[in-house]
Amino acid sequence: MALYAISDLHLSFAISKPMGRFGENWVDHYKKIQTNWLSKINDDDTILIGGDISWAMKLKDSMEDLRFIHRLPGKKILIRGNHDYWWSSITKLNSLFGDMFFIQNNFIPYNDYAICGSRGWICPGDDSFEKSDIAIYKREKLRIELSLKSAKKSKYDKIIFLIHFPPLNDKFEKSEFMDLFEEYSVEKVIYGHLHGPFDKNKIYNWEENKIDYHLTSSDYINFSPIKILN
Repeated sequence: MALYAISDLHLSFAISKPMGRFGENWVDHYKKIQTNWLSKINDDDTILIGGDISWAMKLKDSMEDLRFIHRLPGKKILIRGNHDYWWSSITKLNSLFGDMFFIQNNFIPYNDYAICGSRGWICPGDDSFEKSDIAIYKREKLRIELSLKSAKKSKYDKIIFLIHFPPLNDKFEKSEFMDLFEEYSVEKVIYGHLHGPFDKNKIYNWEENKIDYHLTSSDYINFSPIKILN
């Protein structure tokens, strides 16, 4: 039994969204994900999926993408990404598949860990951060804390946080999201959203104040889920 993670699947079985236009490494990327997943993950493993799951705009159009994930082995824990417009009510989503669990203002147990999560947002100080982002950023901060509080209320001391956006700006300056992770003694933070080409001068996986941060965007990890815990 092990815990894995991957983000940014960007599936589009029901709509026309060829990913090859983002680079040759994205051609038939879902086949790479499937092959690598099957080579690593068993039915008793759990995999965290950090958002940007499907390009679909409506839930009915995302179902083929969700079924693709469902057919793969393991228990899946998912959060919303900025492109997941199909994301419906959390109650409805959690009724779809017995092996897929969607996080929204809550947490999912994993052994003695709580898996918390939220989408996150662009952080202040980022070159793309605008006045209109302030309200969304503050709302996401509240959602992050709601998820963390729900875990603490249930007496979980060991927490892994799954977030779609990187929890800092493009200058890699600390955010209030990271302050919350430290306040609630989060052990690991799994994030995505960033895509290549990647800057060789930047560190995307690091340890800060006893928290391990891991980038799990599909193209960053060569479309192969990475192990988070044995």
